[in-house]
Amino acid sequence: MAKIWEQNRLYSFLRPYVDWCTRQSYHRILYWGAELPKDGAVIFAPNHTNTLMDALVILAARKGPTAFGARADIFRKPAIARILHFLRILPMVRERDGLEHVSENYESFDQIDDVLAHAVPFCMFAEGTHRPERSLQPVKKGIARIAYRSAQNRQTWLVPTGINYSSFFDYRGVCEVHYGEPLNINEFVREHPELNEPQLQQALRSTIEKRMAALVDPEGPAAAEKPSWLLWLVWPLAAFLSLPMWLTAEILCRKMQDKAWCNTVRFGCLLLFLPLTLLIWGIIFCLTPLPWYGILSLLATIPATYGLVYDGLNALKTVFRSGRRMK
Repeated sequence: MAKIWEQNRLYSFLRPYVDWCTRQSYHRILYWGAELPKDGAVIFAPNHTNTLMDALVILAARKGPTAFGARADIFRKPAIARILHFLRILPMVRERDGLEHVSENYESFDQIDDVLAHAVPFCMFAEGTHRPERSLQPVKKGIARIAYRSAQNRQTWLVPTGINYSSFFDYRGVCEVHYGEPLNINEFVREHPELNEPQLQQALRSTIEKRMAALVDPEGPAAAEKPSWLLWLVWPLAAFLSLPMWLTAEILCRKMQDKAWCNTVRFGCLLLFLPLTLLIWGIIFCLTPLPWYGILSLLATIPATYGLVYDGLNALKTVFRSGRRMK
């Protein structure tokens, strides 16, 4: 099996499409804050509020590869494990998975160190679980161990990151990614010679937690602006053209117990069903007397229709919520 950090042609081919689907999932994504390190190993430490979408917005921030950590239980099936490996995702065992399994992390730590040694950034959601709230959960031990271990072998930076959403549940909202000042792990170790390794890692974990908490916006970014009246002229056509995608997404979302996964489901339906939708409409249009340039023009509009449908639904939700508050 290829190393996580090694270049993969299929991954490189699919990556632009995945990033495009991520950007289409939001009305706007804004990346701001401190300048990212240009040398050494880089570890991103974002908060975790919106399931897979958190990883996708981090991935879309830069053109190069980024490796991620995810809970180990989803790697139990070999086929799933191979797919996750292809996506540059490594298993991370949590304490609640059982202390007898925590030692399995040492193998993952070796792979993460290998990733960092080859100048591929690693992203770890240090809270260990997602929660759709605008506050930080306690940071687990793993992020400090990984950073400390990397710093023993190379220059290492940790970038505390705040991911803030206008809504955790409404598709096509606003997302802001705020990069905090990179923490120089090597310098941090040198500044605390009096601490032994466990104490140093605890101090590092506390510092990371404080820096991450400062980047979590308790209000969240403002929602997208009210759509133009022109949206309502094209909305029925957009809803019709993208019907297989958004209808499937909403049926699946109704069955989800954890609603924080709904935007991930909607992203997945766009990613998987857009090519199929284009193929279906392409065949249908070819059976009509439309000229070839008319067919291509109609097909070119279909990728945008999915987002337009949700822009309209969000506007209707806003009106409905405003009406309920006025009662």
